[in-house]
Amino acid sequence: MMITPVHRFRDIERKPEYLQPEKCVPPPSRASLGTMWFIRDGCGIACAVVTWMLVFYADFVVLLVMLVPSRDYVYSVINGTLFNTLAFLALASHFRAMLTDPGAVPKGNATKEFIESLQLKPGQVVYKCPKCCSIKPDRAHHCSVCKRCIRKMDHHCPWVNNCVGENNQKYFVLFTMYIALISLHALIMVGFHFLYCFEEDWTKCSSFSPPTTVILLILLCFEALLFLIFTSVMFGTQVHSICTDETGIERLKKQKPTWERISGWEGMKLAFGGAFSLGWFNPLSDLNCEKPVPAEAVAAAPASAIMTQEEIEQFLARDVAIQVLHE
Repeated sequence: MMITPVHRFRDIERKPEYLQPEKCVPPPSRASLGTMWFIRDGCGIACAVVTWMLVFYADFVVLLVMLVPSRDYVYSVINGTLFNTLAFLALASHFRAMLTDPGAVPKGNATKEFIESLQLKPGQVVYKCPKCCSIKPDRAHHCSVCKRCIRKMDHHCPWVNNCVGENNQKYFVLFTMYIALISLHALIMVGFHFLYCFEEDWTKCSSFSPPTTVILLILLCFEALLFLIFTSVMFGTQVHSICTDETGIERLKKQKPTWERISGWEGMKLAFGGAFSLGWFNPLSDLNCEKPVPAEAVAAAPASAIMTQEEIEQFLARDVAIQVLHE
């Protein structure tokens, strides 16, 4: 058996069963248990804080400018409850998307012991990331902000200060959906409030002065319209990626699929953690969908197909992919 370098791109024929995760949404690794996942990026933290401030501003205008001064008690209670429920779900989704490990590959696992444990078969390809010194699973990509390789990385989003990967894609989708819903709800209420103020006395339709009321409503309208468009587009692209089993990076690179695609409704069930239920819309629920492990993925490789110590050392010294071949 010998080791030969292969092209670093993933358009070659291989069978990476040993490098695939055993679950569709695996739990954090043992090394990260008891620690919180948080990216210390100044831009991302600032964007996350701005996101929360904009939601709180919208809630302030909806409650104190439009609903509290309203004479219709039922209208105020229904819309206030609905808006605050959606806002809570949006912030909870943002919190989970930001603090959930998106699927980081263990850093620095390109060791002799780990390579030996893979028991690579003839024709199988493995990849070593030169930036984080990790064995990259299939469809994993390195994020320069997180400084880790992320499984099924779609993109790095500064608004949630995290990558969107296989472990937190559900929360990101819910975040975009709930932000779009509260933006639409706010726009509708602003429209009705303007009509109400035009028909009534401006001094009676708000607790603030008429100029202040107009400025607050216009700012809310601009914010809601902007985020409605942005999050609606993001929600659509994320659902499309799930249904086609193709991440944003893979689509941009126009990679030919070398994996067995799980598309459509099955892809949605894998991303959201099981069969359709109310849990799909709950950002506080965990993902526990398990994927059966193929029998060939757990079978021991023949002794002749296992790399020797010398070959492992050669691989660890390289920054390229290798392929295991028979002599």
